[in-house]
Amino acid sequence: MNKRILFLIVIQVLHVVLCTNPKLNFREKEKEILDQILGPGRYDARIRPSGVNGTDGPAVVHVNIFIRSISKIDDVTMEYSVQLTFREQWLDERLKFNDFGERLKYLTLTQANRVWMPDLFFSNEKEGHFHDIIMPNVYIRIFPNGSVLYSIRISLTLSCPMNLKLYPLDRQICSLRMASYGWTTADLVFLWKETDPVQVVKNLHLPRFTLEKFLTDYCNSKTNTGEYSCLKVDLLFKREFSYYLIQIYIPCCMLVIVSWVSFWLDQGAVPARVSLGVTTLLTMATQTSGINASLPPVSYTKAIDVWTGVCLTFVFGALLEFALVNYASRSDMHRENMKKQRRQCELEHAASMDATSDLIDGDSNATFAMKPLVRHPGDPMSLEKVRQCEIHMQPARPNCCRSWLSKFPTSNLCENVKYSRVLDSTKDKNGLSLQRVFSRRQGN
Repeated sequence: MNKRILFLIVIQVLHVVLCTNPKLNFREKEKEILDQILGPGRYDARIRPSGVNGTDGPAVVHVNIFIRSISKIDDVTMEYSVQLTFREQWLDERLKFNDFGERLKYLTLTQANRVWMPDLFFSNEKEGHFHDIIMPNVYIRIFPNGSVLYSIRISLTLSCPMNLKLYPLDRQICSLRMASYGWTTADLVFLWKETDPVQVVKNLHLPRFTLEKFLTDYCNSKTNTGEYSCLKVDLLFKREFSYYLIQIYIPCCMLVIVSWVSFWLDQGAVPARVSLGVTTLLTMATQTSGINASLPPVSYTKAIDVWTGVCLTFVFGALLEFALVNYASRSDMHRENMKKQRRQCELEHAASMDATSDLIDGDSNATFAMKPLVRHPGDPMSLEKVRQCEIHMQPARPNCCRSWLSKFPTSNLCENVKYSRVLDSTKDKNGLSLQRVFSRRQGN
């Protein structure tokens, strides 16, 4: 009974002492603990932590990332820029300390070189930098059980090989790869955090893409120096079609429709049709070159190439249609003119034959006027009619002999041959042809 009373008195005294004394300064305790666990000769940051449960197995590092923003996805250079918060967590039993009844939750460090750090690097990184405004955006938390949490904000420009065969109806997979540089899997293993290994900001907006989903996976690599642990996250981006519908597809359709306006113009309106066709063709070519300027020079055919090629073919076909129609119309007009001239020459030839026959039959003494048979410089028959006659009497194909004879003056050949045939077929009362009679008179 006395022992019980004594125990109660001690408890009351302790309660009074704790309530009356000032509270402990835990900031001073943090300094004491840091000096105790990180002091000279107590901790060596060059030595990796032990494996699970203090074994000689590899140190296990759990990784998770928080994607803050994705600034751009460049199709020409095939890269994308991302800003993320990168976190690593591992267990180092050398850093255990007393938490004073869970009153000291963790210790915070801002110098990463004070403790051992995994040698992780981003294998598909092109450029990257840390954020130092206003202070370096990095911290290390050490928990009482020896667990270490490392967090840092970084901006990276990462390579993203793209397949543009379906551009602009494509989907692209851009990866983020993280691997150990010097520690093999026998010493260091990276694992994704079990819950929410990858987090994405809710209001993520991209100008021409939409982040559909992301997948986490492992990508361990084997080299001549050993096998290295690797993590990767695949970001699936879907290209927004509305931008290309407004900037490419609708303007191309309008250019094709404008080129078809020439079909409704009169075929004789040559300046209007030529101007319209050439303008639309040049505009379509400029549109195509502008589209290709925003894309890398790949060796395969893209979907946009097929579209622009078809539109360019339609525009060029409209211009070519005008040329064919104009040529066909001029050919038809020339053919009709040739038929009219041929009929006119035949009619004149028949009329001259009838006039000559009437003169011969009307003269009983075989005396007739020679003026209609011999053309003089003042003859009413013009040179144009003679040329038309010569044209219709020429063979369909060129002849070398006729070409040689054409060098001599034969302007009256067609007419003289016609009259000679008429005279030779007409005979006088003595049975002599008028051609011979005419020749004798010419001789006299």
